Amino acid sequence: MTDLQPAGPPLALTARVPAVDPARLVAELVPPPHFASASFESYVPDAAHGSQAAAVARLRGAAQTIGRPAASSWWKKRRAQPEAVYLDGGFGVGKTHLLAALAHAVTAAGQRAAFGTFVEYTNLVGALGFRQTVDALAAYRLVCIDEFELDDPGDTVLMSRLLRELADHGVALAATSNTLPGSLGEGRFAADDFLREIQALAARFDVLRVDGDDYRHRSVEHGEALPDDVVQAVAAGRDGATLDDFGALLDHLATVHPSKYGALLDGVSLVGLTGVHAVRKQDVALRLVVLVDRLYDRDVPVLLGGGGTDELFSQEMRRGGYRKKYYRALSRLGALASEGAALAAAAQVRPAPGA
Repeated sequence: MTDLQPAGPPLALTARVPAVDPARLVAELVPPPHFASASFESYVPDAAHGSQAAAVARLRGAAQTIGRPAASSWWKKRRAQPEAVYLDGGFGVGKTHLLAALAHAVTAAGQRAAFGTFVEYTNLVGALGFRQTVDALAAYRLVCIDEFELDDPGDTVLMSRLLRELADHGVALAATSNTLPGSLGEGRFAADDFLREIQALAARFDVLRVDGDDYRHRSVEHGEALPDDVVQAVAAGRDGATLDDFGALLDHLATVHPSKYGALLDGVSLVGLTGVHAVRKQDVALRLVVLVDRLYDRDVPVLLGGGGTDELFSQEMRRGGYRKKYYRALSRLGALASEGAALAAAAQVRPAPGA
């Protein structure tokens, strides 16, 4: 074990104010690094759940249809009913893997496929405006929406309208919904809710049921809290690491549009946070959720000082309308914090005497 002797001041996320060209926001709509190699071949259907193999077969067919080159300039107008599929299943059955595999297959066929989470698309509308977003996405053959969220009526209506306009432009659509970790009832299957919310488009979507158990056997993890001085020392000793006071970072996030949170993490290999504490305000908590999603997409480990994830979101928040977001964030942040704690252990850093 070594004493704390920081090598120098690491970077700080609070010192970053990213300026993002709108073209970059659109260009980044690709499967995240976590699913960069996802394919139909690498998805192993559970023989006990035939719906998994059936979903793979259906999506392979969809990829072939969507991937065919346009025969003429009026191809889109002739295809009045482009492909539209919705993957309906429980937590951890591989829906995102399959969605990413579909995007990769269409891209491999020489066509353009956009892939993003529900939040990324709503943030894109916020950054570009609705009409510019439609124009940008209409150039794609396929638009994939991961974790379609039904907890914000305004955003749901916005996304429903966006999907309708894209479908009218001949763009194929594919979506999944977010689910609660370990849920056995509410939130496990959301097809009825999804179809009700998209209303005019409901008849166009082919619902693919993906049954099965959570292949990760994952529950909400509680990120291990580290002493703040350990967080500081580990961050100081790693290239590309950042170090921030948790409260200061939350304040900074309010000054950066959520569509730029990905750019905020450019070149970051590790995020160190000191003084982690409970978040009491919902708007602050929701911004944190978006940041955690971008960290998870990029597989960036996190060092959590202070209280870690313990009581990060209140019981009231976890019972409220945005509970799915908070449970997802806790699960993801817990996993990233476990990776960060492992890095700290490997660095053989110990707390300062009396810490």
